[in-house]
Order: sequence, then structure tokens, then C-alpha cells
Amino acid sequence: MVTYVATLDVPRYVVEYLSRLLAAYRRRIGTPKGSRVLGPFRQAVLILRWFREAGCVHCLARDAGISQAMGYRYLHEGIDILAIQAPNLHEVLDYCRREGMTHVILDGTLVASDRVAGARDNGNDLWFSKKHKAFGGNAQFLSAPDDTPLWVSQAEPGSTPDITAVRIHALPALCQAAASGLPTLADKGYIGAGIGIRIPIRRPKGQSEQALCADTRSVNALIRHVRAVGERTAAELKQR
Repeated sequence: MVTYVATLDVPRYVVEYLSRLLAAYRRRIGTPKGSRVLGPFRQAVLILRWFREAGCVHCLARDAGISQAMGYRYLHEGIDILAIQAPNLHEVLDYCRREGMTHVILDGTLVASDRVAGARDNGNDLWFSKKHKAFGGNAQFLSAPDDTPLWVSQAEPGSTPDITAVRIHALPALCQAAASGLPTLADKGYIGAGIGIRIPIRRPKGQSEQALCADTRSVNALIRHVRAVGERTAAELKQR
């Protein structure tokens, strides 16, 4: 076998932050000192390597000198601990209002996965997205006007339309925020979401965009331009 040195492309303060969360969790559940193969810091490195490198758990566990089963347990434990730190939607919207944001951007993305068992009433795979031609989960997210990620929903099966997913996880809170002066910008996948969700106006069926009046075309162009930064947020969420 050949060993080599590698560098984790993550700031050290991030690793230390996760290490402190893991250490606090171990104290909370009463884990005896020295009873685990990996300390909090090395466990944090394993977890962040999985996020950053998208590596297989078998390889991460091998590098850490633990079994694959233990690697999965350490990884899932860390993911659960990180998920607890995330603010809920109401807290995020309150923060946006305090910061004086003019709007938030709503979009959905497919988080790819292996094939998941489950079928719809018509026999189709529940977790298969016809739009993306892939298996995965539909996650809704909000981003700030400068493309900073703010909130991500729980994943729905990949066959779930965006409008259905946002009705399950976010629509009442977003409409309430819009009523207090914080509108949400979205694409045409959210038609029917309500007046709190600003979307481009659809052109008449079978006609070109020129069938819309000049004012409507200008409004559509502005909405598309302003909400386009949400695409960068989706890339950051899935790549980092």
C-alpha cells in the first residue's frame, strides 16, 4: 500500500466549530471519555470530507482507521447535529426583515440520490424526477438578494412539483412575510402560489412573448433578472 498526504479544502475554524458541537453532543449523551475510536476533531474532518469531496464512506472510514459501519454512524451523527443548528423558516424571515432586505428568492433543486424504493399510485417511481431524468429529492430553498443561502426545506420525493413542495413547507410563512413588506421572487414553476409570490406573467397559450404588453414584458424581465442569483445559490448548496 502507498500512503499520501492530502489537504482538506475547508477553513480550520469550520472544523473546530463542528468539533465543538460534536464534543458538546458527546457530553450531553454521557459518552465516556476515550471510549470512541475517533475524537471530535477527527470525526469532524471525516464529516466535512464527505460534504466537500463527495467521497465514498468506505474510503473515508478506511482513511480514519475505522469500519465502514462505524463511518456511517459517525457521518449520520454529524449530519443530524448540523441540521439542528439550522434556523427555521420563521426565524429566517424575521432576520430578513430586521436586516431590511427588499425581497427573498425562492427556488427548488433536485438533490441527486441512488434509486429509492417506492412507487406512486400509477406505478411510477416516487423518487424519480421526469424533469431532471434522475432520482433524487426535491428541496426548496430561500436565498438573500446577494445569493446567500438562507433556508432549505426537508426533501420531498423527486416526482413532487415545486409548487406542491412549497405549499407543504413554506407557503403560509412566505405569504405572511409578503403582507408585511417582504415579497418572494420565483419562477413560473410556482404559478398559483398566491399574491405573495412574485412570478413572471405567463404569455397566452400558443402566442409569443410579444403578445404581452410592453409593461408586462418589462416586469417579467426585471423579475427574471433579479431572481437569477438564486441559481448561484443552488449551485453553492449542491457543490459545497
